[in-house]
Amino acid sequence: MKIRILTIGQKMPNWVITGVEDYLKRIQPFVQTQIIELPMAKRGKNDSEADILKYCQIEGETILSAVKPNEILIALEVGGREFSTEKLADTMKDWMLEGRDIVLAIGGPDGHSQAVRQAAAWHWSLSKLTLPHPLVRVMLIEQLYRAMTINHNHPYHRAG
Repeated sequence: MKIRILTIGQKMPNWVITGVEDYLKRIQPFVQTQIIELPMAKRGKNDSEADILKYCQIEGETILSAVKPNEILIALEVGGREFSTEKLADTMKDWMLEGRDIVLAIGGPDGHSQAVRQAAAWHWSLSKLTLPHPLVRVMLIEQLYRAMTINHNHPYHRAG
């Protein structure tokens, strides 16, 4: 199993880059994981609802074109399922047993397009809180790492 995180947006603050790189190094012994930054559609200051819908569609097409045929697409979004870390660990065990690669998609500032929502096998919410996109990257990779440490009886989860 491999995990790819597709995320809309580039040019992250240094604290995000540092946090993501740290957890990417930590998770590699457990599961090959990669983060791929995709371009965000250029937005204006006074965009209409139609403009926002168009941006979501453009970003959705970018996400969908990056998903490989053998991958299961999971869309991260506010209205998705919530998991405890332990439930995530169990879910990741299932993913590994299935042997299929996983793609976790983080949409742009306006969320996912309808096409991404329909293509996703399921929808996952990290929190009921509204989170800034840069923080989602760090939280996501940390939770994936934490779940893998649970599955491998590593002391990180107990120390956290």
